[in-house]
Amino acid sequence: MNTLIGTYECKVDAKGRLMLPVSFKKQLASVMANGFVLKRAVFQPCLELYPMNQWELLMQNINKLNRFKKKNNDFIRRFTAGVKSVDLDSSGRLLISKDLVGFAGISKEIVVTSAVNIIEIWDKDKYEKAINDAAGDFADLAEDVMGQDDVDGVS
Repeated sequence: MNTLIGTYECKVDAKGRLMLPVSFKKQLASVMANGFVLKRAVFQPCLELYPMNQWELLMQNINKLNRFKKKNNDFIRRFTAGVKSVDLDSSGRLLISKDLVGFAGISKEIVVTSAVNIIEIWDKDKYEKAINDAAGDFADLAEDVMGQDDVDGVS
């Protein structure tokens, strides 16, 4: 799996089930059988859906942390709070648990969007607010993050 592409408006049913967009199903076809991990985002009020292989790569880094340092232990606890292993059901739906629905403030209308190698799941109003709030600062952010003269020739 390389990078994911797409942003889609979807609906969540009363039981918290989300029908993953067909485009994402196609992009994730090679890893879908291994399942996913759904968790709270660190910096935003949204959820992150990790293909299991991406989650395992991340956990390799986290497992290197010294758990006898309180700061590391606190980070691990908070980072993994509410983490759920999830699979698509026979209809291609993903069940979002009530605690994660509450964390992200998800109502019926949501946005499902790619974030390189994971998928973010947002309440539609919160997503639009986050995008609009950051619009004015995006040029400066892009320059800070991507504007260095790199030998790789990224432009």
